[in-house]
Amino acid sequence: MEEGAETTDHDAGLGQNKDMLALGGNIELTGFSDIDRGSMAVVKKIVGNYARRFSDAYTEFSSLSVKMKRIHEREKSEKYEFHSALTLGGRSFYADIVDRNLFFALDRVLKKLENESSAQK
Repeated sequence: MEEGAETTDHDAGLGQNKDMLALGGNIELTGFSDIDRGSMAVVKKIVGNYARRFSDAYTEFSSLSVKMKRIHEREKSEKYEFHSALTLGGRSFYADIVDRNLFFALDRVLKKLENESSAQK
């Protein structure tokens, strides 16, 4: 596992998922446990780039959370559902997306967060 990345095992009674991956102190990925190593490197790069954009643009950047779920799983035909949340100080922004391409969906959901938060600036 990469340095700075840790898997935490929260109490299931709190509604937390057991496959949560924390990147740094303020980035949380959930539902990515069955993604292959190469794809996971790309996921971390995409999320890390957006997290850097958020922290550069907002001094009050608190956290970024991305949850992924595979839906309509069929061979070579799965869809990915993403739910993301951005916390800037006391304000929270949310975005959701469903798409067949993992990376495209991830980029789109984070772009939606970026657009929502910049509209409130």
